[in-house]
Amino acid sequence: MRDFLRLLARNQLALAGLIVLSAVVLLALVTPLLPLQAPNVTNTGDRFLPPFTEGHLLGTDHLGRDLFSRLMYGTRLSLAVGFAAAVIAAVLGAAIGILAGYYGGRTDNVIMRGVDMLMAFPYILLALAIVAALGPGLLNALVAVAAVNIPFFARNIRGITVGIAHKEFVDAARLSGMGDMRIMLGEVLPNVIPVIVIAMSTTVGWMILETAGLSFLGLGSQPPVADLGSMLGEARSALITNPHTSVVPGVMILIIVMAINLLGDGIRDALDPRLRSGALTRPMAATTVRRDGPVPEAREGALLDIRELQTQFHVKKRVYRAVGGVDLEVKPGECLGLIGESGSGKSVTALSVMGLVASPPGVITGGRVDYKGTDLIGARYEQLRTLRGREIAYIFQDPLATLHPLYKVGDQLIEAMTAHGRAPKEGARQKAIELLKSVRIPNAEKRIDSYPHEMSGGMRQRAGIAMALANDPEVIIADEPTTALDVTVQAQILSLLDDLRRSRGLAIIFITHDFGVVAQLCDRVAVMYAGRIVEEGPTAEVLATPAHPYTKRLIACVPELGEGRRKLAAIPGLPPPVDDLPPGCAFAPRCAKATPACTEPPIELMPFAGTRAVRCIHPENDAAAREAAE
Repeated sequence: MRDFLRLLARNQLALAGLIVLSAVVLLALVTPLLPLQAPNVTNTGDRFLPPFTEGHLLGTDHLGRDLFSRLMYGTRLSLAVGFAAAVIAAVLGAAIGILAGYYGGRTDNVIMRGVDMLMAFPYILLALAIVAALGPGLLNALVAVAAVNIPFFARNIRGITVGIAHKEFVDAARLSGMGDMRIMLGEVLPNVIPVIVIAMSTTVGWMILETAGLSFLGLGSQPPVADLGSMLGEARSALITNPHTSVVPGVMILIIVMAINLLGDGIRDALDPRLRSGALTRPMAATTVRRDGPVPEAREGALLDIRELQTQFHVKKRVYRAVGGVDLEVKPGECLGLIGESGSGKSVTALSVMGLVASPPGVITGGRVDYKGTDLIGARYEQLRTLRGREIAYIFQDPLATLHPLYKVGDQLIEAMTAHGRAPKEGARQKAIELLKSVRIPNAEKRIDSYPHEMSGGMRQRAGIAMALANDPEVIIADEPTTALDVTVQAQILSLLDDLRRSRGLAIIFITHDFGVVAQLCDRVAVMYAGRIVEEGPTAEVLATPAHPYTKRLIACVPELGEGRRKLAAIPGLPPPVDDLPPGCAFAPRCAKATPACTEPPIELMPFAGTRAVRCIHPENDAAAREAAE
């Protein structure tokens, strides 16, 4: 609760809405205690007095009744009816939605078809029909407003319940012998309460407007009792001659509805974990760049040169240093493997190259990414858009998430080519077929018209590779493209990438967790930990004689065939949080060789054994390092 209030208070508009609504509700609650004139006593001799008349702060209406008094009592009545209608609609709608979503099948079909029939009618027309059947009156208006909003809650809650009803914790509750009612109340309801609260907070204002609309038409509050809608209805005949009689209730309705809507948005942001974390925030076209220090110079001979790259995520007051000064280079025709535990910064490094880290909250705070003499960090979006997919292509880990489910694979391949003008529209289809053949998709002439869901995981991954090759790029960044595949398909994909690299002279940055993949495909390997490179060198040398203790422990965790029974190694502890990195070596808390000197910054990436580099003051195989130094 404290976190919810803290998050709500950070939203200034929501806080303003809360303050205004609280003031209005407080005034409505204390209205009977205030020294106000009787709201329903008429005095035709004082009709249409202007505001600020002595004894009448807001003037009088057409019957000489005090407008301020009627406004306070009318606000009290409108708030009560609006909130009551919201609670009734939420309770009944949530019950219907949970029942339909939980039981599914015929029960779901019958209930939701009835809900669809109600939703087919416009809200206000359905409310008018209900009031016409029940008769005018504020209680009947409340029933009508609640009834027409029940389908809205039912459909929203049913959609959430469908996703929850088959979760593992619900299955576990069934296996434990719990009845359906206990499961719905104890397991499903707590998970949909935030959705119910969010829906209520965003619809209370609409319900107050609906109630006011019915009263305005004479179907809600009946004379002499008034709510805000009936006050507007009574004042419409004097709108031109005495506008204050309409302005007073109209402004109050505006204040209440705006305050509720602003507060509802804040409640939604505070309760929805995706909104709270910024996951649904619309990202910018390219990652924000705020380089603090000088820009490093590019090295010669590299096709893609990454120098001292730093990428951070700014979430509220916390700063997550996902990439803390990475140095990498890849030459034409070379494959560089980037390996490390989950959360070490591999994917963020790759996405930073083309400015694809989502901003907000991502920010590139330092470094340089040089491609053919051009610094891509801070480059104009038009320039980045030209290079993306044309010169530097990206193969994502999950092709089902990157291939559009509503478009055929061939259409997406054709679009990738025509977007950069690399192929005329007439010949694009034939080239797309040739691309599918080049990645060894059988029966490419028919598969080009398949949708992503009609392909197996291996075929979708091949289609993703074909899309990356569509414009003959010079650099391909492959972000764990074989993780979700079985070993047979994985071997085929690796063989395919290796053949393409050698035949086309591609430079590949291959991100993976698997040392076996690195050994098969990569010429060089860079080991990453806590956002920094801790070891780099030729693949064969690093795998045979790892220098950094972290690399050695990673390799020891990999089982090997033919070694018989042996205990698998494990690295103790967990990677450090990147918003609170320890000084010195980030691996020191988990390292058996750590000394007090390891916690003293800085520890730089130093040359080791001629062709390698290591970020460690107590590396493995010190003798090799001494020989190289001599």
